[in-house]
Amino acid sequence: MNDINVNKKLSVLVISDKVLIQGTKMTLKIGKKVGGELYQKVANDDFQAIAVAVKEDNLEGLYSESDLYSIGTLIRIENIKPLKDFYQIMVQVEERVEIEDVIPDGPGFKATYRVVPDIVDLDEETQQEIVEHIKDLVSEMSQNFKGSQTYVEQINKLNDLGQIMGYVYPYLRISIEEQQELLEIRSLKDKSLKFIDILIEQKESINFQMELAAKFNNEMNRTHRENMLKEQLKAIQEELNDSQGGSGKKDYRELIEESEMPEEVKETAFEEVDKLDRQGPHSSEENIIRSYLDLLTTLPWGKSEIKDVDIEAARKLLNEQHYGLEKVKDRIIQHLTVMKLKQNKQGSILLLVGPPGTGKTSLGKSIAEVLGREYVRISLGGVKDEAEIRGHRRTYLGALPGRIIQGMKRAGTTNPVFILDEVDKLMAAYNGDPASALLEVLDPEQNDSFSDHYLEVPYDLSDVFFIATANSFRDIPGPLRDRMETIEIGSYTSHEKFNIAKQHLIPEVLEDHGIDSEQLQIEDEALKTIIEKYTREAGVRGIKRQLSAVARVVSEKIVLGNVELPYVVKSDMLYDILGHELTQYNRAGKNNPPGVVTGLAWTPVGGDILFIEGAFMPGTGKLTLTGQLGDVMKESAKISQTLIRSRLAFNMKNAEFDKKDLHIHVPSGAIPKDGPSAGVALLSTIASLVTGHEVDPKLAMTGEISLRGAVLPVGGIKEKVLAAHRAGINRIILPKENVKDLDDVPEDVKTEITFIPVETVEDVIKETIGIELPKPMIMGITNDDHVPGGAGI
Repeated sequence: MNDINVNKKLSVLVISDKVLIQGTKMTLKIGKKVGGELYQKVANDDFQAIAVAVKEDNLEGLYSESDLYSIGTLIRIENIKPLKDFYQIMVQVEERVEIEDVIPDGPGFKATYRVVPDIVDLDEETQQEIVEHIKDLVSEMSQNFKGSQTYVEQINKLNDLGQIMGYVYPYLRISIEEQQELLEIRSLKDKSLKFIDILIEQKESINFQMELAAKFNNEMNRTHRENMLKEQLKAIQEELNDSQGGSGKKDYRELIEESEMPEEVKETAFEEVDKLDRQGPHSSEENIIRSYLDLLTTLPWGKSEIKDVDIEAARKLLNEQHYGLEKVKDRIIQHLTVMKLKQNKQGSILLLVGPPGTGKTSLGKSIAEVLGREYVRISLGGVKDEAEIRGHRRTYLGALPGRIIQGMKRAGTTNPVFILDEVDKLMAAYNGDPASALLEVLDPEQNDSFSDHYLEVPYDLSDVFFIATANSFRDIPGPLRDRMETIEIGSYTSHEKFNIAKQHLIPEVLEDHGIDSEQLQIEDEALKTIIEKYTREAGVRGIKRQLSAVARVVSEKIVLGNVELPYVVKSDMLYDILGHELTQYNRAGKNNPPGVVTGLAWTPVGGDILFIEGAFMPGTGKLTLTGQLGDVMKESAKISQTLIRSRLAFNMKNAEFDKKDLHIHVPSGAIPKDGPSAGVALLSTIASLVTGHEVDPKLAMTGEISLRGAVLPVGGIKEKVLAAHRAGINRIILPKENVKDLDDVPEDVKTEITFIPVETVEDVIKETIGIELPKPMIMGITNDDHVPGGAGI
């Protein structure tokens, strides 16, 4: 063995996808960062380096000394070419080496080595025989590939065993382990025999793949011939009018006869079958006709079985699945009672309107369960194409039926409970108004012959129980609203939210997180704190999200085993679990200075109180309004200013309205505010400011005012009263015509608040600042019209 010891340190080039073998010239691609560092290192080493393969590749490209093979090759870098994403390196593999010491060098390595040459144990004659054998094998393999003649000619010019193995080696498809094994063989005899074995395996593999390819081509040709013959047979059968030959004809005719289609629809279906039979080979229309016939034969046509409605069971089910909503449930029971009397002969169309999370869709599911009918739901939010409702005409490529017909196909019956979700979020666009397309669907006088553009035959929807849901009544077009019976669902009170969470949400959350009540318990006070301080909404979705957050934290503790069971969540633990409180409601103050009044506001997530503030300053009678007020609210402020000047000018001779500017501000200036119901509060603010009288901080008010001094009714009374009760208000001024709306307010709230109905601004001024002004005769009411809580309101 002629080993040469070398103590020189060289940089190590780690290669993950191949093994370099001596006597070859290779082109490598390496990463931008590694390539730049390598260039700097090898420039000082006469552009020499050690190439080593890795035992197992990893995605990060970070290796330790134990990951490297101990046998590698000494390479000379002839050219380094930087490209866009990598370096292209041309290397000449010079010698096989054995690595002795590996020294970390930044992100890479340096190593000392010794050259380990081959052991020549073959004479010249044997080497030449092996060379010729290799040439023969390569020549046989190359016959399977076009354009390989140049490669073979180049090999035939080589006579050195090491050179020819180095030339053929890069083209062998063998694993990294086999490549490394070939590199580590020092005996020239063993290496050449191993090399020949690899070539023979490669040749047999190529021959096997070529045989498979030939068989596959023969199979494809045979299949093609069979298909052609089948098409010709079909054409001959059609020409001879062979009733047994039309593919699909007998099946579709039987399906049509077995269905309960009306006669006019059957005629259309048979015409389509005849058209299908006339289609020639490779007809592009055949699939379109088949899809249409599939829809016709799978749609439910006949009348479905009518199930009797058990009203008592229906009420019991609604009470079990939905807490509160008493008026809504009564209205649904009344509707079901009418259906029972009519023996379900006609479908119904309801519209459930209410804030998000108040249970509109789940009410629809309950109604379907009560009636024993199939439940189908489609979401209409963001739909802006009329074809989504009526379908596409079949002349268009990729035409589909509308969502209504698709829903009926899914239901499989003619009388499902059909939920039209988010009907207020339909959008008109250049390709039609889907809200207008729904007019026919939701009109009891028309939907017995609904026309879908794809179906092209009338379809009876009169037995369908349609339930539409919406968040806002005003966003639904008038003609569409007119076709539905409206049931309004208001926001939940805190008491209702508490019971819904305790009875429904907590069990659902526990089940969703794989825990039970023996592992997690939430105290009532903690639950009330979550409702009041960590959510602000009309419905209960936010509460469920917060309960899920609690369940996740507890689930982690249970899995880690560092908690005693049951884990009881208390109010003082919520900060550690949920963080800071997310909501903060305004509370009535102890004292309000002159010019500050408590008003009541309605928001989509419930009611709230707001403070209206006013200030006088020297000026020219100008009115300034701040706090992001809308046009209607600005007009109310101007009306209030006019009414105060007209009503109090004669009572306050030193008022000098023309010499003072009035500034009115509504806090929370980042939130837009609008609506007429702040008129009474704006009037009281100016009256308090002008007279210097303070307004009771426990007194809140709502109502619209007119220029003649009348107080007009407003909406959202229930939500406003609940907000006042939460804020500690004990008296509320409201329009007299809104007294009837107090029926919706829970009794426990009404007993703690005194309601003061008013008809004129004079009544308002008397109740707020204690000044009694003469009233017009036509507007008069007695001064004793206070309505205490619980007095039969």
